[in-house]
Amino acid sequence: MTAHPADRRFLFVLGSARPHGNSEALAREAAAQLPAEVEQRWLRLSELPLEPFADIRHDGDGRYPEPRPNARLLLDATLAATDVVIVSPLYWYSVSAATKLYLDHWSGWMRVPGVGFKAAMAGKTLWGVTALSTDDHGPADPLTGMLDLTAGYLSMRWGGTLTGTAVKQGQIQEDVKALDRARSFFS
Repeated sequence: MTAHPADRRFLFVLGSARPHGNSEALAREAAAQLPAEVEQRWLRLSELPLEPFADIRHDGDGRYPEPRPNARLLLDATLAATDVVIVSPLYWYSVSAATKLYLDHWSGWMRVPGVGFKAAMAGKTLWGVTALSTDDHGPADPLTGMLDLTAGYLSMRWGGTLTGTAVKQGQIQEDVKALDRARSFFS
């Protein structure tokens, strides 16, 4: 059963190394189609740098410390969302380094006392939006697979990946098929 539009809260996690890139433009086209009462929050990872992720699961009691300010803001925003949209250009067949670091921190958030991250993520929807440099969108399959598996591990719904073709900034506007798909992506 789909939530009433007023009950949905979208978090758009912008993972590009440059602001206002093609993946973001494609995501904004898709988001423009959401009903006005649907809350949207846009967070740019380059403006919220995270510390390198340290895997301490097997050190001591395996508990992770309270997240620091940027990580806390991202954690709270992630928990508050009903829909998490990973917006990242395709870099070496996967998400950007900043996006991967954000997802790595999910591993730690699952082990922060009192957060209940894994249980809280269950039932939310995970989406992907990416632009790549070729009309063959097969190279985005590893990105899609990683996000799909992440959704499955956390008992989230998988919304799918919206892909578009663009190289230079603004070029996504020439991919009419991608813009068309964007207009119905979240429906």
